[in-house]
Amino acid sequence: MVMSTIVKPQPLTGLEVREFSMLIDGKRVQSESGQTIDRVAPGHGVTVSRYPAGNKADVERAVAAARKAFDDGRWSSKTASQRSLVLLKAADLIEARAEELAYLDAIEAGKPISQVRGEIAGSVDIWRYAAALARDLHGESYNNLGDGTLGVVLREAIGVVSIITPWNFPFLIVSQKLPFALAAGCTAVVKPSELTSGSTLVLGEILAEAGVPDGVVNIITGTGADVGQHMSTHQQVDMVSFTGSTGVGKLTMANAAQTLKKVSLELGGKNPQILFPDADMDAFIDAAVFGAWFNAGECCNAGSRLIVHRSIVNEIVGRVADLSKKVIVGDPLDVSTQVGAIITPQHLSKVGTYVDQARKAGAAIAHGGDVLDLGLGQYMEPTIIAGVKADMAVAREEVFGP
Repeated sequence: MVMSTIVKPQPLTGLEVREFSMLIDGKRVQSESGQTIDRVAPGHGVTVSRYPAGNKADVERAVAAARKAFDDGRWSSKTASQRSLVLLKAADLIEARAEELAYLDAIEAGKPISQVRGEIAGSVDIWRYAAALARDLHGESYNNLGDGTLGVVLREAIGVVSIITPWNFPFLIVSQKLPFALAAGCTAVVKPSELTSGSTLVLGEILAEAGVPDGVVNIITGTGADVGQHMSTHQQVDMVSFTGSTGVGKLTMANAAQTLKKVSLELGGKNPQILFPDADMDAFIDAAVFGAWFNAGECCNAGSRLIVHRSIVNEIVGRVADLSKKVIVGDPLDVSTQVGAIITPQHLSKVGTYVDQARKAGAAIAHGGDVLDLGLGQYMEPTIIAGVKADMAVAREEVFGP
């Protein structure tokens, strides 16, 4: 029996599959293999985008372009104010195309359109913040080192940066990485997830229009095995910035260590929300429901565990379940939707397995627990599992679902 509020997805009538190209050295190109990746909208079950299936040869082309662009100084030698103005122009252009970007992330990732609009607006703010930081990059000097001695610290761009982003926040996370690399004077090779590449490829168009020189930003689409691994091992790459699973993060760090690259990682989480009897119960209930169901739980900082004092556990389970009934699940393009689709059928199956395992281990389903058949796409009802023991997989592993 369905316990949540449902908005059924509507067919995407008259939709044409959007064909994308990669960006290498300022040119829109296909993969050298000629192969492509079709993206099926998780909320509607139809193909909406097609990207090139990049490979090692494409990475070689992109890294060579980024390396040349850095070494010849076409971007790194610009003044801080010049780089800042380009980033501000990029922010304005992102803002002008905000609805297009939000639509792409909504249909490719299955995210609620109202949520994605907020993410794009936040991304615009990040680009403007990076533009301001570009003007504030400076070194330091020390005149207290003894007679005739002056110490100077210079801040220099690190070089070519590989940026690898996940599928759950496609535009927001590339906006948390790329503008700061550009502000510092770096060049970049960017690989979005092969599931949600559209908005990042549009960003490439925006940056060219804003005045970012050819070769400074290169965007390659494809899988981690075919593209991402080579981006983290390539000898001409100076730094790797990766957001994704803990397992792949470990592999990325090991790969980068072979050439002593700088590494920045943002990985998985299993985040507890802890409640004692003297806390504000109303505030906790709101926070618990938002923390668990935001982005359909496909979020590294999802509040996926509630650790509650035993004296109030029954009350809290009941109240969280009652509020969860009001959470609106369904069509990502409906402005009222709060929980959208699950990213792929395979991931839906994985999430469902955690629920099944918990049931078999003796836990109780206090709310939800079922895959939703809404006619189109793949959805799962927000699920509350009570009576969970600390050694259960659902208590220890990142489910990445609702």
